[in-house]
Amino acid sequence: MAAAVASLIAAILLLDVSVTFHNVWPTPAVAWSGEISVELAVAVAALAAVTRAGREPSRALIAGLSLLWIALSSGRYAETTAPALYGRDVNLYWDLRFVPDVIAMVTRVARAWEIGAAIVAVAAVTGGAYWLVRSAWNRVGRALRHRRERLTLEVLAALAIVWFIGQQTSEHFLPYPRVAPPVTAAYARQARFAFTALTAPADLPPSPSMTDDLEAIRGADVFVIFIEAYGAITYTRPEIAAAVAPARAQLDAAIHETRREVVSAFVESPTFGGSSWLAHISLLSGVEVRNPDLNARLMTERRDTVPRAFARRGFRTVALMPGLRTDWPEGAFYGFDAIYGANRLAYRGPEFGWFAIPDEYSLERLDELEVTKPSRPPLFVFFPTISTHFPFTPIPPYQPDWRRLTDPHPYDGPDIVRAYGREVDWVHFAPAYGSAIAYDLITIAGYLRRQAALDAVFVLVGDHQPAAAVSGEAASWAVPVHVVANRRAVLDRLCGDGFASGLAPAAALGKMHTLTPVLLNAFSRR
Repeated sequence: MAAAVASLIAAILLLDVSVTFHNVWPTPAVAWSGEISVELAVAVAALAAVTRAGREPSRALIAGLSLLWIALSSGRYAETTAPALYGRDVNLYWDLRFVPDVIAMVTRVARAWEIGAAIVAVAAVTGGAYWLVRSAWNRVGRALRHRRERLTLEVLAALAIVWFIGQQTSEHFLPYPRVAPPVTAAYARQARFAFTALTAPADLPPSPSMTDDLEAIRGADVFVIFIEAYGAITYTRPEIAAAVAPARAQLDAAIHETRREVVSAFVESPTFGGSSWLAHISLLSGVEVRNPDLNARLMTERRDTVPRAFARRGFRTVALMPGLRTDWPEGAFYGFDAIYGANRLAYRGPEFGWFAIPDEYSLERLDELEVTKPSRPPLFVFFPTISTHFPFTPIPPYQPDWRRLTDPHPYDGPDIVRAYGREVDWVHFAPAYGSAIAYDLITIAGYLRRQAALDAVFVLVGDHQPAAAVSGEAASWAVPVHVVANRRAVLDRLCGDGFASGLAPAAALGKMHTLTPVLLNAFSRR
């Protein structure tokens, strides 16, 4: 008798925990806080009603209910974990369409045995979870055949439903035990959003004027470098700021040694923890784009863009895209003269991370392909970096001898051993994140020294904050923007618009797309 009661309690507890757990921030782990599930109460009450009608729950009904429970448990995991890891709620309408891209990216960089092991592990976990859930529902079904156990479960289910209604309708209702928000409500929100997205017309704002003459930077090259995941937390989180500070000091020294100056500010990115292209198109089009649907709709139109504006003033426009391994139709929308993806960059050295190519190498190849060409027009370069991409390791070693970067063996053995020896810490990402950002800042400092005589304006801007696993709960969407140049008049104009001298931003200018007219105006004749 005691064993039967214990097995029934274990089954009910398993079913409850599987749809009421919470995330252990900032990890993928979960924990249970003692909440109860109204969905479990409704399901038990429904099965009890079937039994009272003289029919025992069939094997097909238990199997279907078990599959439904796996779907609810998966939805609960996505709903609770996504904000902790990515800093935003999961959105099935947006996110599911990118699953094939993620799979393709992983299969390019993972070994065959790793992919096979992952598939086996997923299948084992899914199969094991289904077996456990089905065993639990079978135990509940057996209990409902006995009058006393059925009556006990019906009373508990009714109490849970009443408790849920009371807590939802009155703030004075007893707060404990707490009834968890139903997962079905989360699925309903996803369905409502998908319906709205499919039926509501996209409201596309107008593009800003881009008729500026760009006379204030005549003869200079312009580099717009989006530093992947370079967020405000590199200033606001003490442990990350401390890790980045030496590299930032190197960048500051390189700026002044090459007789340049820098001004800085914060802007609000249209995205958080990912979807970098939303930040790119917001700045390069001057239109705020906060979701993939607006992005896709905007690209169907003939719009003015920053590259087109520079091309009209005699600049050669170049997209340096080391993370690009396939065709890039967006390049036609922006109007670039040349696009250098991974294949054209032809990196032959050791691979680092999902995208393989170190940012330092990309800049070295840019010099070979474009910057050092004789009798060339001024360049407009768009460069989204990749070496600071999640999960931030392995981090390429900085190579002081830039000429070695194009060799098949650009690094010394000990440097490679150290880089590859740093494994991903799936619980504490912040140390690796700080080191990765430091690498990119040191790389940019090295490039400034390497091109000390180059007349150029560098716009260094973060695309978004890193995922919430690094940024923390309720982090802002602010990112730094630095403008480095040897043209004092341009920098003075930017200071008049809210920038501050130095590498420490003092103010938030507004949203990413509002930075576009600010920059174009500063680059032009008053």
